[in-house]
Amino acid sequence: MQSVLDTIIWAADSPPVPASDNPFIQALTWGATHFIGLFNASGEALVGLATGILPTLIVLLTFMYAITTWVGEARMTRAVQWSARWAITRYTLMPIIAVIVLTNPMAYSFGIYLPERQKPAFYDSAVSFVHPVTAFFPHANAGEIFVWAGVSAGVLSIAPEKYPLLALLYFGTGIVVIFIRGIVTEWITNLLIRRQGLTAVFDEYDREFALASERFNEAKSTKKTGSSVATEGTV
Repeated sequence: MQSVLDTIIWAADSPPVPASDNPFIQALTWGATHFIGLFNASGEALVGLATGILPTLIVLLTFMYAITTWVGEARMTRAVQWSARWAITRYTLMPIIAVIVLTNPMAYSFGIYLPERQKPAFYDSAVSFVHPVTAFFPHANAGEIFVWAGVSAGVLSIAPEKYPLLALLYFGTGIVVIFIRGIVTEWITNLLIRRQGLTAVFDEYDREFALASERFNEAKSTKKTGSSVATEGTV
């Protein structure tokens, strides 16, 4: 069996032998000869992934899940809600936490903590960060790691010692870009709301969002108070 496989692989690597002067027959012969070569190349790519990027992705995912579990969902939620208060953190820290912790595409679900008029800008910031984040956290957007691989390929081949600097600049530039995009998109959103006469509609959305936030905080306070009373009763 091994000898048969060796023969097939050797045939795939050898130049095709013209079977006829007919171009169509020659094309079929070339395709049949190199058919197994496609799968050989795919197998080599799979082995390269299994021994290269996949262990890194698995370790990074495990590390982020461990941090999330250690910090706790409640603390993580409070951190996200806190970062949503100001524009400078809403379009820098908030999308960074969202993309690193939840990864793409779940990162956009953090928009639930924002009023309607700010959700388009947050989405614009988060979706613009899913490529720069791969410089240090490839697990966040593993399906498109080829973008960072393409950016860094030239530096790795010419000046590999500059790779960390390139990653830092790529990541930092991404933060600057998502902040600019968030501010501009929020401004455009507010402009369109006023131009289309939807100010009253979005004001109502804002009131509903504020009421929902108050109910959430009250429920959280009640739950915390109930837990304290139960603990005191047990003691």
